[in-house]
Amino acid sequence: MSSNIGSLAMDSSLSVRLVKSLTKYFNIFKVSLVERLAYRADFLLGTFLRLLPLVTTLLLWKAVYANKDEISGYTYRQVVAYLLLVHVSRMFSSMPGLASGIARDVRDGNLKRYLVQPLDLISYLLAYRMAHKVAYIITSIPLYSVIFFLCRDFFDAPPDPCWFCLYATALLMSFILGFAFEASLGMLGFWFLEISSFLYLVNTVNFFVSGHFLPLDLLDPWVAGILKVLPMQFMAYFPAALIMGKAGDWNDVVWGLGIEAAWCLGFLAMARGAYALGLRRYGGYGG
Repeated sequence: MSSNIGSLAMDSSLSVRLVKSLTKYFNIFKVSLVERLAYRADFLLGTFLRLLPLVTTLLLWKAVYANKDEISGYTYRQVVAYLLLVHVSRMFSSMPGLASGIARDVRDGNLKRYLVQPLDLISYLLAYRMAHKVAYIITSIPLYSVIFFLCRDFFDAPPDPCWFCLYATALLMSFILGFAFEASLGMLGFWFLEISSFLYLVNTVNFFVSGHFLPLDLLDPWVAGILKVLPMQFMAYFPAALIMGKAGDWNDVVWGLGIEAAWCLGFLAMARGAYALGLRRYGGYGG
């Protein structure tokens, strides 16, 4: 009897601590959301500026398709639709400044503020980035709605509603994957004084291998096959290809979502492991 009572008390204590922890990071999310929504005009201007290079890209593809109706199963209309959808994918998965910010906090000694407070760095950054994304999406909806309405003729008929659920799942996991990937890179700051050049190289490579520049299906089959296994494709190509019906049938899509989930868990574990190892050698020196 006493052992059962002790077990119940332990379970109750764990539940209370879990609720308190979730409440703490939810409050961080709310405060951060209010803070980020104060910069609505900045978000809107940033979205507009990020879309400007798309005009040049579309003109380039128009020239490519001047004497062709289809390339590797893609018409010009479908390429335009794909590039617009990739911008939506990147809206969820891109994490500007996350890795460099972690490395800078480690280098300057600012990481100690997370160590002297009851805050977990990764959980705090996740709550903050969630607020950032929600604010960004809310302020970007009007602009994207206008763009997609004006470009509606480039899209085929809407797929079955179930596919929208799969698409939403892919986008949400792309956010988690993008966060975990960048956080893992940022942890290199525990071992290297300066990683900005390395981050620039990774982001440049990621731009191409993720399918942000062009559909991966346009590459040689063996190259596309390799890239479709890597985590980068889930940050741009996969969600766009899924909703366009280019990611295969139902089984192929579910399998792809499973691989994406595995990459999410893998990079989250990598970020956690690197953070734990880094703290063992962290001196807290700097600013």
